Amino acid sequence: MKFSERLHEKLQPIWRQNHSHPFVQEIGAGTLDKEKFRFYMIQDYLYLIDYSKMFALGAVKATELEDMMVFSDLLHSTVNGEMSLHRQYAARFGISEEELESAEPSPITLAYTHYMLHSGQNGTLAELVAALLPCAWSYWEIGKELAAIPGAKDHELYGDWIKMYSSEEFGQSAIWCIDLLDKLAEGKPEAELAQLEKTFLNTTRFEYMFWNMAYNKEMWPTL
Repeated sequence: MKFSERLHEKLQPIWRQNHSHPFVQEIGAGTLDKEKFRFYMIQDYLYLIDYSKMFALGAVKATELEDMMVFSDLLHSTVNGEMSLHRQYAARFGISEEELESAEPSPITLAYTHYMLHSGQNGTLAELVAALLPCAWSYWEIGKELAAIPGAKDHELYGDWIKMYSSEEFGQSAIWCIDLLDKLAEGKPEAELAQLEKTFLNTTRFEYMFWNMAYNKEMWPTL
């Protein structure tokens, strides 16, 4: 069994909680409150800034030129593709560039990105990939599931989001990350595999917490 298959099978109960979260389900149904999605877009924009840094760190840690090139391409496509979609959505929701650039991360956004960057900066390349993979992998699966709902891809507000994450291009990026983790995990002792599993589990949990944060528009408590 490949390591990615082990992860996907073992963590399926937690994994499916992300797919069944009301935020995700209401995107597919086209019923999600616009203000909740607006909140999500701002926080996800901030998240993607740090997520992009993981690809930069991957290029630094990679020992094979081909892997360095792919990490570089992923950095470019995230900054200029995925974040471009966010800026387009920002305009639809009346979010100015000034609001995006001056936005403050929520506690969950801050915790998630700091944990991910800590894993990427201080761990091995395998740990870096284990930390970033749940986002790419789960978004691709969620995108495909929502795209199968009749009319979901044509929704005036959420259709483009679904199209992006269900796209073949995004799927290829996710598959590359899955394959890379499998390659890096080959031959590692169980103690190292257990650490990779823990990292993957934690960012999978953070994915759920991110959906939940957006659904409830959770920011810092007023003191």
